[in-house]
Amino acid sequence: MATTQIPYTNLVPNGSLAQPAGTTTVAAPANNMQISNAFPELTLLRVVNTGAEQDITIKAGAHPPALAAGQGDLVVTVAATTGVQFIGPFESGRFVQSDGSMLIEAETTGATIAALRVPRNT
Repeated sequence: MATTQIPYTNLVPNGSLAQPAGTTTVAAPANNMQISNAFPELTLLRVVNTGAEQDITIKAGAHPPALAAGQGDLVVTVAATTGVQFIGPFESGRFVQSDGSMLIEAETTGATIAALRVPRNT
């Protein structure tokens, strides 16, 4: 099964950001998407759906480290041609995989997903 990487787009503290392009689902559902070295609590997904209504699934993590993985996947239905929908932030205790990534699946093609990373206050 092919896995498409979704790179982070860092939000800018006290600033602005141009609309990121995102990663288009190509051959879903056989094409899973992954955010490597994920920061679930700082992650917001922007989903643009130009096709039919579909489910976007955030896969439950591996236990350990995801102690709450038993709660299962998060499935969000995105209406047909909605424009933009945001999903997240997430709990690492539920969604982080054993390799530190997050896995996302799309039900059909037609969605473009961008992973936005919220900056921490330092």
